[in-house]
Amino acid sequence: MPGTVLLLAASPVGKGRLVDAASVLPVLAAVAPAVLSGTETANVVELADPLEPQAVLTRLRAAAAAPGPLTVYVTGQLQLDRRQRLPHLALARTTASTARYTAFPWHWFREELRLRPAGATTLLLDLHADAETWELLKSTPLDSGRGNAVHGRIAPPPSRRTVAQPAYMKAVATILRSGFRPPAEQLHQQALARIGPESAGTDLVLSTPGPAVGDPHAAITAAVQSGRHAEADALAGRHEQIAVTAHGPASEEALHWAEVRADLAMFAGDAARSCRTWLMIATARLNAGQAPDAPAVEAAVDRAHHQWGQVRDTVPARELGAALAALRGRVPGRREGALDHVQRQLRQLQTPAGTGTRISDGAAFTRPT
Repeated sequence: MPGTVLLLAASPVGKGRLVDAASVLPVLAAVAPAVLSGTETANVVELADPLEPQAVLTRLRAAAAAPGPLTVYVTGQLQLDRRQRLPHLALARTTASTARYTAFPWHWFREELRLRPAGATTLLLDLHADAETWELLKSTPLDSGRGNAVHGRIAPPPSRRTVAQPAYMKAVATILRSGFRPPAEQLHQQALARIGPESAGTDLVLSTPGPAVGDPHAAITAAVQSGRHAEADALAGRHEQIAVTAHGPASEEALHWAEVRADLAMFAGDAARSCRTWLMIATARLNAGQAPDAPAVEAAVDRAHHQWGQVRDTVPARELGAALAALRGRVPGRREGALDHVQRQLRQLQTPAGTGTRISDGAAFTRPT
């Protein structure tokens, strides 16, 4: 099966630039697509100093939808948004005060890649952090999602008035130009050895292998791919009960498996069950004290909204819509007009024409961003 490669190099224009990210692209572009991917054939998408977060999201989403192995090479710098203090990948127009609106939220990588088969995604990262982000990352690891192999490094801010070079990614590219791609972990170790003298003892090294043999996520993925949806849900349900018993129903461990079951309901074509599960997850997070604009809360409500748009039977659509409208009042999300969309749909469902099979304008709220 052909592989897919996404090459993303981004850093701000002007004095806010910490690293010359785009300088690595000519070196990576000289590598054959099949070597970049580690497959016999591959499609390559290149993003050099993109301007808009939505443009990056569109390309990432398309790459994530590809059925074969996906390798994502990311070079750039991390900054925090001042409102939530979450890591963002700075883009060309990003400044310290506009990161929330002009940079790419790092958790979008996790969200867009989460539905890919376990073990099918590899991220190779060469990142520099500004001073605030560097301090945060010392205690809070960068989350790139479960089930993905992640290798690379995060470097501290360079000296004042100095623009750093993406030494790690250039080392990766140089190794690949030999025409052979070793296993990702071996490639990572070889790149670290090449830049060792300049980075030893300072960088945060990222090295997370893909899921091991016997990982339940891999077994669930195999069941879904074979159409055994009930088996996949039962397996996830058992792990959810184990997590509830060990850690409590509102724990991240338990909520993770609830999220897996919500996705499995979507794969099985049961939009009502998926929507109901996402509503439960969002409510549990809010009741546990998480903020309405926390990424996990917003994502749960957005997914509930999207799945609600796929419910065709009027009775459950009314029931779920009322619950979604109440939740949207607390969690408006980043998508403007989301609450108005729910209320408009609910009014249509109350009219005589809104009986029987539901006809939804769910395309107005296709997939959350």
